[in-house]
Amino acid sequence: MSALEPKRMPIGFVAHGSPMLALDAVKGAELRAWAEAMPKPRAIVIVSAHWQTRDPTIGATTTLPLLYDFSGFDPALNTIRYAPPGAPDVAARVEKLLAKVTIGKSPDRKLDHGVWVPLLHMFPAADVPVLQLSLPRREPAELFDLGRALAPLADEAVLFLGSGVLVHNLRSIDLTGHAAPPPWARAFDSWCEDVLLRRDFDALVGFRVLAPKRAMAHPTEEHFLPLLVAAGAASVRSRAVSFPVAGFEYGSLSRRCVQFA
Repeated sequence: MSALEPKRMPIGFVAHGSPMLALDAVKGAELRAWAEAMPKPRAIVIVSAHWQTRDPTIGATTTLPLLYDFSGFDPALNTIRYAPPGAPDVAARVEKLLAKVTIGKSPDRKLDHGVWVPLLHMFPAADVPVLQLSLPRREPAELFDLGRALAPLADEAVLFLGSGVLVHNLRSIDLTGHAAPPPWARAFDSWCEDVLLRRDFDALVGFRVLAPKRAMAHPTEEHFLPLLVAAGAASVRSRAVSFPVAGFEYGSLSRRCVQFA
Protein backbone atom coordinates (compact mmCIF):
# COMPACT_ATOMS: atom_id res chain seq x y z
CA MET A 1 0.00 0.00 0.00
CA SER A 2 1.44 3.38 -0.94
CA ALA A 3 1.45 6.35 1.39
CA LEU A 4 -1.25 7.93 -0.75
CA GLU A 5 -3.66 5.01 -0.47
CA PRO A 6 -6.16 5.07 2.42
CA LYS A 7 -5.49 2.71 5.29
CA ARG A 8 -7.73 -0.32 5.55
CA MET A 9 -9.25 -0.21 9.01
CA PRO A 10 -10.61 -3.05 11.10
CA ILE A 11 -14.27 -3.13 12.08
CA GLY A 12 -15.17 -3.51 15.72
CA PHE A 13 -17.67 -3.93 18.49
CA VAL A 14 -16.76 -2.20 21.74
CA ALA A 15 -18.25 -3.04 25.13
CA HIS A 16 -18.96 0.34 26.67
CA GLY A 17 -19.96 -1.15 30.03
CA SER A 18 -21.06 1.13 32.84
CA PRO A 19 -20.52 4.89 32.57
CA MET A 20 -18.00 4.35 35.38
CA LEU A 21 -15.65 2.94 32.76
CA ALA A 22 -14.84 6.56 31.95
CA LEU A 23 -13.09 6.87 35.33
CA ASP A 24 -11.41 3.45 35.28
CA ALA A 25 -7.80 3.79 34.15
CA VAL A 26 -7.11 0.05 34.39
CA LYS A 27 -9.97 -1.08 32.16
CA GLY A 28 -9.47 1.96 29.97
CA ALA A 29 -5.87 0.93 29.35
CA GLU A 30 -7.09 -2.24 27.63
CA LEU A 31 -9.17 -0.17 25.22
CA ARG A 32 -6.23 2.18 24.67
CA ALA A 33 -3.96 -0.77 23.82
CA TRP A 34 -6.53 -2.05 21.33
CA ALA A 35 -6.71 1.30 19.57
CA GLU A 36 -2.94 1.74 19.56
CA ALA A 37 -2.55 -1.60 17.77
CA MET A 38 -4.66 -0.29 14.85
CA PRO A 39 -3.69 2.18 12.15
CA LYS A 40 -4.88 5.63 13.14
CA PRO A 41 -8.23 6.25 11.42
CA ARG A 42 -9.07 9.45 9.61
CA ALA A 43 -12.53 9.30 11.22
CA ILE A 44 -14.79 7.08 13.33
CA VAL A 45 -18.39 6.10 12.62
CA ILE A 46 -20.08 4.53 15.63
CA VAL A 47 -23.51 3.00 16.26
CA SER A 48 -24.45 3.07 19.96
CA ALA A 49 -27.14 1.14 21.81
CA HIS A 50 -28.14 4.41 23.45
CA TRP A 51 -29.55 6.13 20.40
CA GLN A 52 -32.44 4.29 18.80
CA THR A 53 -34.59 5.75 16.03
CA ARG A 54 -37.09 4.52 13.48
CA ASP A 55 -34.72 5.10 10.55
CA PRO A 56 -30.92 5.30 10.50
CA THR A 57 -30.09 8.85 11.47
CA ILE A 58 -26.89 10.87 11.21
CA GLY A 59 -25.93 12.76 14.35
CA ALA A 60 -24.11 16.05 14.76
CA THR A 61 -21.38 16.92 12.27
CA THR A 62 -20.01 19.70 14.48
CA THR A 63 -18.48 19.53 17.96
CA LEU A 64 -21.17 19.75 20.65
CA PRO A 65 -21.11 19.29 24.43
CA LEU A 66 -21.41 15.68 25.56
CA LEU A 67 -24.68 14.00 26.44
CA TYR A 68 -24.62 12.74 30.04
CA ASP A 69 -27.42 10.26 29.53
CA PHE A 70 -27.34 8.57 32.95
CA SER A 71 -27.98 9.32 36.61
CA GLY A 72 -27.01 7.95 39.99
CA PHE A 73 -23.29 7.65 39.23
CA ASP A 74 -20.22 9.50 40.46
CA PRO A 75 -20.81 13.24 39.86
CA ALA A 76 -17.28 13.44 38.43
CA LEU A 77 -18.65 11.86 35.25
CA ASN A 78 -20.56 15.03 34.52
CA THR A 79 -17.35 17.05 34.51
CA ILE A 80 -15.70 14.97 31.77
CA ARG A 81 -15.11 16.75 28.50
CA TYR A 82 -14.36 15.03 25.20
CA ALA A 83 -14.56 17.18 22.11
CA PRO A 84 -13.49 15.43 18.90
CA PRO A 85 -14.01 17.21 15.58
CA GLY A 86 -17.13 16.55 13.57
CA ALA A 87 -16.99 14.58 10.33
CA PRO A 88 -19.27 16.25 7.76
CA ASP A 89 -17.43 14.64 4.84
CA VAL A 90 -17.96 11.18 6.33
CA ALA A 91 -21.60 12.02 7.00
CA ALA A 92 -21.99 12.80 3.30
CA ARG A 93 -20.35 9.48 2.44
CA VAL A 94 -22.67 7.59 4.81
CA GLU A 95 -25.64 9.31 3.22
CA LYS A 96 -24.45 8.18 -0.20
CA LEU A 97 -23.86 4.60 0.93
CA LEU A 98 -27.38 4.49 2.40
CA ALA A 99 -29.03 6.15 -0.60
CA LYS A 100 -31.44 3.25 -0.99
CA VAL A 101 -32.94 3.62 2.49
CA THR A 102 -34.69 6.42 4.32
CA ILE A 103 -32.13 8.27 6.40
CA GLY A 104 -32.60 11.05 8.88
CA LYS A 105 -30.41 13.87 10.16
CA SER A 106 -30.21 15.13 13.71
CA PRO A 107 -27.65 17.96 13.76
CA ASP A 108 -28.25 18.69 17.46
CA ARG A 109 -27.70 15.10 18.61
CA LYS A 110 -24.79 15.01 21.08
CA LEU A 111 -22.49 12.02 21.59
CA ASP A 112 -23.99 9.70 24.22
CA HIS A 113 -22.02 7.70 26.76
CA GLY A 114 -22.01 4.63 24.51
CA VAL A 115 -19.76 6.71 22.26
CA TRP A 116 -17.62 8.98 24.41
CA VAL A 117 -16.92 6.62 27.31
CA PRO A 118 -14.96 4.08 25.21
CA LEU A 119 -13.52 6.65 22.81
CA LEU A 120 -11.98 8.83 25.51
CA HIS A 121 -9.82 5.81 26.38
CA MET A 122 -9.23 4.62 22.83
CA PHE A 123 -8.41 8.04 21.35
CA PRO A 124 -7.72 10.27 24.36
CA ALA A 125 -6.35 13.16 22.30
CA ALA A 126 -9.84 13.59 20.77
CA ASP A 127 -8.14 14.35 17.47
CA VAL A 128 -10.06 11.85 15.31
CA PRO A 129 -13.36 13.12 13.88
CA VAL A 130 -16.39 11.22 15.17
CA LEU A 131 -19.79 10.66 13.59
CA GLN A 132 -22.56 8.90 15.47
CA LEU A 133 -25.15 6.96 13.51
CA SER A 134 -28.31 5.85 15.26
CA LEU A 135 -29.39 2.26 15.81
CA PRO A 136 -32.60 1.95 13.77
CA ARG A 137 -35.49 -0.10 15.12
CA ARG A 138 -35.23 -2.90 12.59
CA GLU A 139 -35.14 -6.69 12.54
CA PRO A 140 -31.72 -8.37 12.97
CA ALA A 141 -31.36 -9.22 9.27
CA GLU A 142 -32.05 -5.60 8.31
CA LEU A 143 -29.42 -4.35 10.75
CA PHE A 144 -26.93 -6.82 9.30
CA ASP A 145 -27.71 -5.50 5.82
CA LEU A 146 -27.27 -1.94 7.06
CA GLY A 147 -23.76 -2.89 8.10
CA ARG A 148 -23.09 -4.46 4.70
CA ALA A 149 -24.02 -1.19 3.03
CA LEU A 150 -21.53 0.67 5.22
CA ALA A 151 -18.67 -1.79 4.64
CA PRO A 152 -16.76 0.46 2.18
CA LEU A 153 -15.98 2.86 5.03
CA ALA A 154 -13.34 0.48 6.36
CA ASP A 155 -11.43 0.71 3.08
CA GLU A 156 -11.51 4.50 3.30
CA ALA A 157 -9.54 4.79 6.56
CA VAL A 158 -12.72 5.05 8.65
CA LEU A 159 -13.04 2.98 11.81
CA PHE A 160 -16.57 1.55 12.01
CA LEU A 161 -17.68 0.53 15.50
CA GLY A 162 -20.78 -0.90 17.11
CA SER A 163 -21.06 -0.01 20.80
CA GLY A 164 -23.06 -2.15 23.21
CA VAL A 165 -22.58 -5.01 25.68
CA LEU A 166 -22.68 -8.71 24.73
CA VAL A 167 -24.35 -9.75 27.98
CA HIS A 168 -26.51 -6.99 29.44
CA ASN A 169 -29.09 -7.70 32.13
CA LEU A 170 -29.07 -4.81 34.58
CA ARG A 171 -31.41 -6.64 36.94
CA SER A 172 -28.75 -9.28 37.52
CA ILE A 173 -25.60 -7.22 38.05
CA ASP A 174 -23.61 -7.37 41.28
CA LEU A 175 -22.48 -3.89 42.28
CA THR A 176 -20.08 -5.25 44.92
CA GLY A 177 -17.90 -6.51 42.10
CA HIS A 178 -17.19 -9.80 43.88
CA ALA A 179 -19.68 -12.19 42.25
CA ALA A 180 -18.52 -14.71 39.67
CA PRO A 181 -20.24 -14.64 36.26
CA PRO A 182 -23.37 -16.81 36.43
CA PRO A 183 -23.58 -19.85 34.12
CA TRP A 184 -26.23 -18.27 31.89
CA ALA A 185 -24.02 -15.23 31.24
CA ARG A 186 -21.02 -17.41 30.42
CA ALA A 187 -23.17 -19.55 28.12
CA PHE A 188 -24.34 -16.60 26.02
CA ASP A 189 -20.92 -14.95 25.93
CA SER A 190 -19.25 -18.22 24.92
CA TRP A 191 -21.83 -18.80 22.20
CA CYS A 192 -21.05 -15.37 20.77
CA GLU A 193 -17.34 -16.15 20.84
CA ASP A 194 -17.89 -19.43 19.01
CA VAL A 195 -20.16 -18.14 16.24
CA LEU A 196 -17.95 -15.12 15.66
CA LEU A 197 -14.78 -17.19 15.40
CA ARG A 198 -16.56 -19.42 12.88
CA ARG A 199 -17.97 -16.36 11.09
CA ASP A 200 -21.38 -17.99 11.30
CA PHE A 201 -23.28 -14.82 10.56
CA ASP A 202 -26.54 -16.69 9.91
CA ALA A 203 -26.44 -17.97 13.48
CA LEU A 204 -25.62 -14.50 14.78
CA VAL A 205 -28.59 -12.98 12.97
CA GLY A 206 -30.73 -15.84 14.29
CA PHE A 207 -29.63 -15.28 17.89
CA ARG A 208 -33.20 -14.98 19.16
CA VAL A 209 -33.78 -18.66 18.42
CA LEU A 210 -30.27 -20.11 18.50
CA ALA A 211 -28.42 -18.40 21.34
CA PRO A 212 -28.54 -20.09 24.77
CA LYS A 213 -30.07 -18.08 27.62
CA ARG A 214 -30.87 -15.22 25.25
CA ALA A 215 -33.76 -13.91 27.33
CA MET A 216 -31.58 -13.73 30.45
CA ALA A 217 -28.62 -12.22 28.63
CA HIS A 218 -30.77 -9.57 26.96
CA PRO A 219 -34.18 -8.79 28.47
CA THR A 220 -34.08 -6.00 25.89
CA GLU A 221 -31.93 -6.32 22.79
CA GLU A 222 -30.52 -2.86 22.12
CA HIS A 223 -27.08 -3.63 23.59
CA PHE A 224 -26.63 -6.70 21.38
CA LEU A 225 -27.89 -5.27 18.09
CA PRO A 226 -24.91 -2.97 17.32
CA LEU A 227 -22.88 -6.18 16.97
CA LEU A 228 -25.09 -7.19 14.05
CA VAL A 229 -24.39 -3.91 12.25
CA ALA A 230 -20.64 -4.35 12.74
CA ALA A 231 -20.79 -8.01 11.69
CA GLY A 232 -22.69 -7.05 8.56
CA ALA A 233 -19.94 -4.63 7.61
CA ALA A 234 -17.30 -7.27 8.32
CA SER A 235 -19.10 -9.95 6.30
CA VAL A 236 -18.32 -8.28 2.98
CA ARG A 237 -14.69 -9.38 3.19
CA SER A 238 -12.95 -12.31 4.83
CA ARG A 239 -11.76 -10.89 8.14
CA ALA A 240 -10.05 -12.66 11.03
CA VAL A 241 -11.88 -12.31 14.33
CA SER A 242 -10.21 -11.56 17.65
CA PHE A 243 -11.25 -10.35 21.08
CA PRO A 244 -9.00 -7.53 22.32
CA VAL A 245 -10.88 -7.37 25.63
CA ALA A 246 -12.84 -10.15 27.33
CA GLY A 247 -14.15 -11.16 30.74
CA PHE A 248 -16.93 -9.86 32.96
CA GLU A 249 -17.58 -7.04 35.40
CA TYR A 250 -20.33 -6.53 37.96
CA GLY A 251 -20.87 -10.28 37.87
CA SER A 252 -22.76 -10.72 34.62
CA LEU A 253 -21.84 -7.73 32.42
CA SER A 254 -19.68 -8.91 29.51
CA ARG A 255 -16.60 -6.88 28.64
CA ARG A 256 -15.97 -8.74 25.38
CA CYS A 257 -14.90 -6.51 22.51
CA VAL A 258 -14.68 -7.84 18.96
CA GLN A 259 -12.29 -6.95 16.17
CA PHE A 260 -12.82 -7.99 12.58
CA ALA A 261 -9.31 -7.48 11.18
